Parts: sequence; C-alpha cells; structure tokens
Amino acid sequence: MTILPPDPDLDALRLELARLRAARGWSYDELAARSGLGRRTVIEIEQGRTIGTLRTWHALAHALDTQFDDLFSTLCRGHEQPGDSEG
Repeated sequence: MTILPPDPDLDALRLELARLRAARGWSYDELAARSGLGRRTVIEIEQGRTIGTLRTWHALAHALDTQFDDLFSTLCRGHEQPGDSEG
C-alpha cells in the first residue's frame, strides 16, 4: 500500500510571500527588482495564478533575506511535517 503525503498548503506559501513583502513595505516592482524576476511573475505567484519554479522561489527567498527552508515550511501548515513523528 502506498501512503501519500498530505497536499502542500500552497495558499500558505503565497500568503507568506505576501506577508514578507508587505512587512518590508515593498511593492511588486520593488520585489521584482530585488529578485531579478519580472513584475508579472511576482504578481502571478503571490495571487496564486502560478506556483513558480524552484529557481523563482530561491530568488524570492534571497531577495527577502529569508531562509529557503523557513519559507517552504509553510507548505506543511496544518499537518505534521516529515520527521516530526516518532517511528
């Protein structure tokens, strides 16, 4: 029997991106410039129209001076993260 992991909380990830951007008082243009991404890309990711690539999220994490693993830990909100249970 295959046990599948819970679905990632993609809404939590995009909301964390929005929170981090807003906490810095940055516009979409500012985040785009600091990350090297296009304004449209930043908007579409934050508004949930696309998920983006690993490279895109890496650029966003660096621009926001946020640890990549901290940013992506939001995907596991609402369910146990891997390695949290005793086996």
